[in-house]
Amino acid sequence: MSNDSRERDPSRHDGVTIPCPACGRAFTAVGRQRWCSGACRAVGYRRRKQTAAPPVALAAPTPLRPRTVYECDSCSTRSPSQRCEDCGAFTRRVGIGGCCPHCDEPVAVADLVGPELARLT
Repeated sequence: MSNDSRERDPSRHDGVTIPCPACGRAFTAVGRQRWCSGACRAVGYRRRKQTAAPPVALAAPTPLRPRTVYECDSCSTRSPSQRCEDCGAFTRRVGIGGCCPHCDEPVAVADLVGPELARLT
């Protein structure tokens, strides 16, 4: 091999400059050296060990099945349970529904769209 080919295609262990992964500055590596300085090596370590981003806040889980709204015959209060919270009597089923986003009171779908359309859901 001639000297001309060596200059064009240097060996891996010859004095070739490589860029530092932390700062990008070119330096001549000695042995298996990857970083140009101890400070850049510390920066690389901190980047690898950085804590993950804070967890994303998720919305409250919604029930997998629709909720049933019940109404008490004696005091006319609605609730999602089969017993009246006020008088303790058993309640009757009004239909599928949920809590109103404005007043947080139980509302049946039939009250909002009419009984004809509620049967289709």
